[in-house]
Amino acid sequence: MAKIHTEAEYEAAMARIEELAPLFDDTTPLTDPKVIEYQLLSDLVEEYEEEHYPISTPSLTSVLKLRMYEMGLTQAKLSELLGVSPSRISDYISGKSEPTLKIGRAMYHKLGIDPKVILGV
Repeated sequence: MAKIHTEAEYEAAMARIEELAPLFDDTTPLTDPKVIEYQLLSDLVEEYEEEHYPISTPSLTSVLKLRMYEMGLTQAKLSELLGVSPSRISDYISGKSEPTLKIGRAMYHKLGIDPKVILGV
């Protein structure tokens, strides 16, 4: 199969995807040439983006800060929620220490943080 090698090819593929997208909908048969072209270009773009624009797993520090913001929590409220001291929360947020397995489970269940983020994998 072909491969996108340059940024110019990537930009051209993205432009063509934008042109094709409004030309069909969910009722269009998968055998329609526009749908096939769209799928092929999308696969090529995805492969290029994975290689040139990888998205890494966010750090626990950044996810904790985001979740606190989303939930309107202060460090004191977060410490109550997780059952640890405010200074321990400060250590997690600054990256000075990592949560125990028990606290990691609480972060997963109470904050909805992905275990991969908690474990740093």
